[in-house]
Parts: sequence; C-alpha cells; structure tokens
Amino acid sequence: MLDKAPVIVIDDEEHVRKSCAQSLDLAGFAPDTEDCGEDALDQLSRSFPGVLVTDVRLNGMDGMEFLAKVKELDEDIPVILITGHGDVSMAVEAMHQGAFDFLEKPFDTDRFIDAVSRAAQTRWLVLENRRLSSKLNARSGIDSVLLGQAPIMVQLRDQITTMAQTDADILIMGETGSGKELVARCLHDFGPRKDKHFVAINCGALPETMIESELFGHVAGAFTGAAKARVGKFEHAQGGTVFLDEIESMPLDLQVGLLRVLQERTVEPLGANKSIPLDIRVIAATKVDLLEACNEGRFREDLYYRLSVMTANIAPLRERTEDIASLFQHFAAIAATRQRRTCPPLEPVLIQHLMNHPWRGNVRELRNAAERFVLDLAPLPGIASSANAEAQAACAEALSLHDRVECFEKSLIEAELRNNQGNVTQTCRSLSVPRKTLYDKLTKYGLKRDTFTS
Repeated sequence: MLDKAPVIVIDDEEHVRKSCAQSLDLAGFAPDTEDCGEDALDQLSRSFPGVLVTDVRLNGMDGMEFLAKVKELDEDIPVILITGHGDVSMAVEAMHQGAFDFLEKPFDTDRFIDAVSRAAQTRWLVLENRRLSSKLNARSGIDSVLLGQAPIMVQLRDQITTMAQTDADILIMGETGSGKELVARCLHDFGPRKDKHFVAINCGALPETMIESELFGHVAGAFTGAAKARVGKFEHAQGGTVFLDEIESMPLDLQVGLLRVLQERTVEPLGANKSIPLDIRVIAATKVDLLEACNEGRFREDLYYRLSVMTANIAPLRERTEDIASLFQHFAAIAATRQRRTCPPLEPVLIQHLMNHPWRGNVRELRNAAERFVLDLAPLPGIASSANAEAQAACAEALSLHDRVECFEKSLIEAELRNNQGNVTQTCRSLSVPRKTLYDKLTKYGLKRDTFTS
C-alpha cells in the first residue's frame, strides 16, 4: 500500500529538495519537488493519495499558511513541516493546526523516512475507508441489505424480491447467526406492507405463562393481575408483518391457537367474546428441521404446512466462502466508522485464516470478528491483533501479487474440500473445475484429499 506513494517536497533550497527526493526514491516512494507552496497546491485534490513535506520558511506563502490551505481542501492530507529555525512554540502551533509531524533541520534520513511512511500509511487507510463507505452508500435496494455475490446469495435476493410482493406466509430456515431476521425484514421492507409495523417475536424468549397474552392480548379482568386491557402483538401488527423467530420453541398447546389465527386471520384476546379480524402477513423462522420435529411430536404437522406456504433457505457462511473477505471488510468499515477509527487493511495471511475458519456462528460471528479486528483485538483464535502482527505483516510484504492469488486459491480449495469431506467429485462441481485441474492444484499446494475426510 506504500509502494510508489507520491510525496511532494516543498523547499526553496535546491540541495534540500534533491536530497529528500533521493532518499524517498530509494525508500520506494514517488517523490516530486516544488520550490513554492502555490505550485504544490495546484496538484492537490481530496483524492490525493500521498504526503506533503514542506519547509516552514518559504518565499511567498510560508509553511504554516500552506498547511492551513491544505486543511481547507482536505483535513486528512498529511503534512510534515521541516525547518532550520525550529522552536518549541512553532512545533506546538503546527501540531495544533493539524501537522502530521515536525522535523528540524538537519534531520536524520531514517527519521525522515519513518515519518513519511507513517503519514503515507495513514493516508492510505483514510482513502480506503472513504472508498468502502462510498461503495456502501452506492448500494441500493435489497443489494444494500443482503450482501454477497456468491451465486447462492444472488439467488436468495431474487427469491426474496419475488416473495416480498406476495401475502403468503413464509418459513425461513437457517442456522444460528445466518441472518433470518434480516431476511424477514427484507420481505417486509421491500413489499407493499413496508409502511406498517414489523413486529418481531422471539418465541423462545417469552415465558409460557405470558406468551398467550403477549401474542393475542387480553381484556381487563381476564385473569388475576389484568387490571387493564392489553393489545396483543398480532393486533398491533395490523396491516403489517408478524415475525415469529425460533418458532420451534413455541409450546404445543399454543401452536393450536396460532394455527387458528393463521387459518381464520382473526384473533380473540383472552377474556373477550368477540374476534378481531387481522390483516397481517406471518413470517416464521427456525434453526431446526421442523419436519423432523413433527416426526418426534415436538411440532404440529398441520402448523408446519400452514407456515411453509413459501420457504426460504439461508445458506451458512461456510457454503459461500467467496463472500467472506468482502463481508468482513464491510463489517470492519462499519465498525471503524462507529468507533471513530481507521479501518486496518486485510493482509493475505488474515484472509486465508478467515477463509479456513468454520464460522459456526455464521454472519453474526463474522461481524463480531470484524469489530474485534478494528478494536485491535485478535479477530479469531490463533490470530495476532494488528498491533502485534509483526510476523503477519512481514509475510504479507513478502508476497507478490502472484503469491497472494495462489494463497487465495489454496484457501478456496481447502474450504471446499472441507465442506465436501474430501469428496473430489463434489469439490470439482462446487469449484467448476475439471478433475485433472483439481488434482494438479492439490499436487501444487501439497494438499491431500484424505486430510479432509471424516
């Protein structure tokens, strides 16, 4: 990220400009020199990807004025001030006005390059954060909510877009943390009921003694302690959507009442003698196989078929590994904005760890890992935090583009072999590669199929 970063050196002494330019060139930067601040300003914009180094005492506009002009254009462009007349008060004033660093002539070359390197890294992170934020803001519609370019996610978005326009009840199936409520909200937000209530109910979190009153409501005096009438969740959602999360947790006796509500589209509050007509859509979600639960007598079969007029299956994160790095970066950018931090770059070694992780907690676990990464904590077990990742950084710097591509390719093959328990035929199909190509890749990367069989 620092290779060939532009650095503009502004000094009215030619030998200083040449010396700085030579040192920067040897250090891998792309130096340019000017003898006045006005000419340097003409080259700047908010997208300028580099660093400015300027003497404080210049002919015409001095360094402090130049710093102020740069900050008006973009307060995040790093400016390093140098002077042969340095004093403490000037250094303090420069830092207060936003200078990145302050060097006194004659300065040590290593100190100079270190300051420029830190400034260039800071600028890269700022621009990368802006790019990610711009990309996020550019998304629209369901693409901005259900993220991912894996074919299975593209298919899910198309399916949800179609389902959202209907009024049929829907059953969403997916593992813990896969985003079932997010899908339910998309079905509501991108459908004709979007301006009405979306009422989410966690069936596993409501006490059995209160769940009937919570769902259906009650009239005053319906039971001991019912001093006044209460509107139930179903009635509150009138015209909108009821989302029943963890539907498998609903007690069997209450499933009878729910079935009646779904069939008749009416609700009778506890203690009432009159039913209330309902205009609602019901979306249920489960993390278990409800048919299996029916066979075991834990869930009513008639309720299952009433709920599953339409179904949506959310793939676990391990089945769409191609989305892991981009999702992690997306969540990290959001966390960085919320925590008022710059978003660290994703090094190849970290990406490989992310690709190989099982993600049993799915997207929820990935979001948590991204937040830990931004907070400079180890995102996953066995991975160093960014502040203590010297070995990781050294490895990353040593990798060429070709090596990084190979690293990514190897991690994809490993992930698919693991998903398919070493089955070569299934792995060839999921990666869309001929069998011979896969075997060549296995030999190239020293991978053995037997390692992934259970």
